[in-house]
Amino acid sequence: MSAPSAAGGPFDEVRRVLFAHAHPDDETLATGALIQHLTAAGVAVAVVTATRGERGEVVPGPLSRLAGSAALDVHREGELTAALRALGAEGPFFLGEPPARASELPPRRYVDSGMRWVTRTVAGPGEDAGPDAFTAASVAEASADLAAFATWWAAELVVSYQADGGYGHPDHVHAHDVARAAAALAGVGFAEVISIPRDGSAPDDDGATWFELADWLPRLIPALDAHASQFTRDGDDVIHCGGQREPIQLRIGVRRC
Repeated sequence: MSAPSAAGGPFDEVRRVLFAHAHPDDETLATGALIQHLTAAGVAVAVVTATRGERGEVVPGPLSRLAGSAALDVHREGELTAALRALGAEGPFFLGEPPARASELPPRRYVDSGMRWVTRTVAGPGEDAGPDAFTAASVAEASADLAAFATWWAAELVVSYQADGGYGHPDHVHAHDVARAAAALAGVGFAEVISIPRDGSAPDDDGATWFELADWLPRLIPALDAHASQFTRDGDDVIHCGGQREPIQLRIGVRRC
């Protein structure tokens, strides 16, 4: 048996962690410093991404010409690949494509469901998600895909968002449900990353372990900068396409469920 990891808290007895994210850039914005902390402690990390962020906005400038085109999908795959290399994680792997596809089923491409801003900081479902949207897929099908990957990769713990998806994005909410069900199918543990409200209010931290990761910022910058089509880095903040300014997440809470 391998020695326990030195990662701390929910990861003490874990050597292989699967992160389930909704779109390219989520792995870096929500959990990038945590992934680097884990890999530095000797924990193997893989990231499975549900969609390619097809319907996400594009930062104004030269890359804006890619918005709404097939070229954006390819570009964001490249951004994700570069970010994962910087984080030290394995991937990219996309849900619905082997090895993240249930046995005997043909590959399926899950597509970004889109969203709308309900308030300045809270998202909600859009009105025009298509039949291929991630949120249109049943939890049963998508969780079977993720469980197939977890088994293939010998994951010991699945990590994803809280039930609110962090800020309400429907793909994030669905990813929580899918990841939790997949962990149960694969017979491994599940943990959620505690949502830190963008309005500055205190997060729900009941039972969570908090990781103080400010020292990782210099090493996180290459992963952040890899996602140039998604947001702009400004000091210790990122600025999203819609103008929302958000601190880089360097204090991350994780709760086993």
